[in-house]
Amino acid sequence: MNGAESIIRAARAGGVEVCFANPGTTELPLVAALDTVEGIRAVLCLFEGVCTGAADGYARMAGKPAMALLHLGPGLANGTANLHNARRAHTPIVTVVGDHPAWHRKLDPPLAMEIETMASAVSGWQRTCTTSGLLARDMADAIAAAREGQVATLVVPFDLQTELSGSPVQVTREGEAGRTGHRAIDDVLAFLRGHARPALVLGGRALSRGALLAAARIRNACGCSLLAEAFPARMERGAGLPDLARIPYFPEAAMEMLKGYDAFVLAGAREPVAFFGYRDGPGSLLRDDQARMHLAGPGRDAARSLISLAEALGAPAVPSDELLAGPSRPGLPQGPLDGQKACAVLAALQPVNAVVVDESITNGVWYYPLTAGLPPFTLLTLTGGSLGQGPACAVGASMACPDRKVIDLQADGAGMYTVQALWTQAQEGLDITTLVFSNRSYDILKVELARHGVRVPGPVAARLTDLAGIDWVSLGRGMGVDSTEAGTCEVLARELERSFAEKGPHLIQMNLPMSTEITP
Repeated sequence: MNGAESIIRAARAGGVEVCFANPGTTELPLVAALDTVEGIRAVLCLFEGVCTGAADGYARMAGKPAMALLHLGPGLANGTANLHNARRAHTPIVTVVGDHPAWHRKLDPPLAMEIETMASAVSGWQRTCTTSGLLARDMADAIAAAREGQVATLVVPFDLQTELSGSPVQVTREGEAGRTGHRAIDDVLAFLRGHARPALVLGGRALSRGALLAAARIRNACGCSLLAEAFPARMERGAGLPDLARIPYFPEAAMEMLKGYDAFVLAGAREPVAFFGYRDGPGSLLRDDQARMHLAGPGRDAARSLISLAEALGAPAVPSDELLAGPSRPGLPQGPLDGQKACAVLAALQPVNAVVVDESITNGVWYYPLTAGLPPFTLLTLTGGSLGQGPACAVGASMACPDRKVIDLQADGAGMYTVQALWTQAQEGLDITTLVFSNRSYDILKVELARHGVRVPGPVAARLTDLAGIDWVSLGRGMGVDSTEAGTCEVLARELERSFAEKGPHLIQMNLPMSTEITP
């Protein structure tokens, strides 16, 4: 058994079941090893950002590490944007990067880069392998590190992959991390009771179904408000669950929401900060006089902590019905499409148990408020703000949940970052419906320009925010995806119903008005 085979065997022993790959010469022994070791599904992605985004989506939904196989430093560089999103989501990913042999790397060949420095920007754990006999151990350590809710990067020189190696090691599968002791629960209990207007801010694992019901019980017992972080990695949503207000993106709106509370308990969420720093604007969205306490940090087992807190409060075993959203759907709108109507059409028709990947940026802002009473579904959002997550994340989510319909709410500009994901969707026959908000404009940049006082972009700014000429129907069809377009609510409803009734990938280009003036 060579080193590459020992790595793949260790990965399989550690529970890795899928490898999203864009390999090159320095990874070919690992490619060959995937043929000799059963149990790992290898998926070709035509761009490394698709590999890492798909690994993110898979691990968010499967709850276990996915593997991304990348080629040298440039491959890691191409995948870094979605590894950034995964880092912010506390997603367990094992990134394996091939490298030159040490004796060749020192000659500075054309593809040589400082891989370790680049990996450190997005990895919670990393290692460069040095001995073929320890490759299985290295992979086992990477998997264990990833299970802590982080990106683990393993750099594997080519020569070690081809050398003879020892037997694979047994990977210890750790239980959930982050138990909260009685003293911590008692402290939070006293904190809640000591403030008049507390809010419980949920993020990460605190947005699972069990955690949300525990949070509703806590609200039942002490009257605290329930809020969600602005961009949750994974959130269960729909009828029978509490309807959480999400902290807004823009700092002024966020501070307006938060100003009425005197204390915050954060469960699985960071303290909220502004997405960008503006002149004379706030950094932190909480005032100094607003107290805060962490029940469980991001990436930790917040669900267990919330259940313990509910028990300590003597909360009812089942929250009151009035604290949970009842079944409801909006009616179908009519006429020409705009962003608001497009969201309403989806909310009116969305199937039970869907997985919705939201990278809609501006035009999807109306979607979330319409969904509290929909049949239960899972929402994945753009955790790190790095564009190009949606199409790739949908690939991974669909592979993790092949029996669930995956819907990608996709801004047209952001979708172009990882448009290659459509090819993988077609090749793998994934059950994904991509809804492209085609306003042919980087509207979020126009909004930010308006915040700087530029309501009508000048000629240069107009060119740098103009996305005219992108034909998503042709792009989708060219990559093997059933693709069509809709300019009215009636056509969108018809095409949505068809895509939901059929298996396999579909794309609908939703033709929306292009804005010329933006209000901040």
